[in-house]
Amino acid sequence: MSYDHILLPSGVAATPAAADAYLTAQQGQPASEVAAQIAAEVNRRNAEMSEQDSFLSVAPIDALGGALHVPSPYDAIGHVRALLFELATPRDYAIYDPQLSWLIDPAGRVPVTVTHGGAGEFPYLTESLVHQWIPRLSEPGPYLIVEREPEVYVQTFREDENSYILEYRDGSPDKHFGANLTDPARVADLIWDWTNGDRSRLNTLSWDKIDL
Repeated sequence: MSYDHILLPSGVAATPAAADAYLTAQQGQPASEVAAQIAAEVNRRNAEMSEQDSFLSVAPIDALGGALHVPSPYDAIGHVRALLFELATPRDYAIYDPQLSWLIDPAGRVPVTVTHGGAGEFPYLTESLVHQWIPRLSEPGPYLIVEREPEVYVQTFREDENSYILEYRDGSPDKHFGANLTDPARVADLIWDWTNGDRSRLNTLSWDKIDL
């Protein structure tokens, strides 16, 4: 079995359903210049690997219109995702994950290191993504960490359906605080505020000092 990532231009779809409709419309279309460039680079890098280390399930890959389907073995998901962010983001391309119904569009992104407990690392955060992710955090890794630099981060852990722990750290153990919340939309709003450097709503919470 393969795990699929699909690249499509930023802004052509706002939902998974719209992404699927866009992909259907690309069938039979000649490859766009950008999609062809990305396909060529993915193929080149895969060709440099030994056969047993190939990160593509099917090679070479070809673009259809503005879309590029990238199938990989399950044990190469992290490598492929990182490669696609490297190649796609500077070209204003989004990554669609049909298995998780995630549309990761770089529009409006803030470059931070995001660790999603169930899916690994991502190089940026958007308002759409944080609102998509927070309500769906689940075992075995029901947490999200957004890090601006070492020891400067905000994070949340979902204890159960209606309970989130929200923490932030400003560089040292004496600047590590936490609060308990019940509304996932509010948690997402606060994480997005922190990511943008807006402390106005964060400052309205009653924070407890966290001793680690």
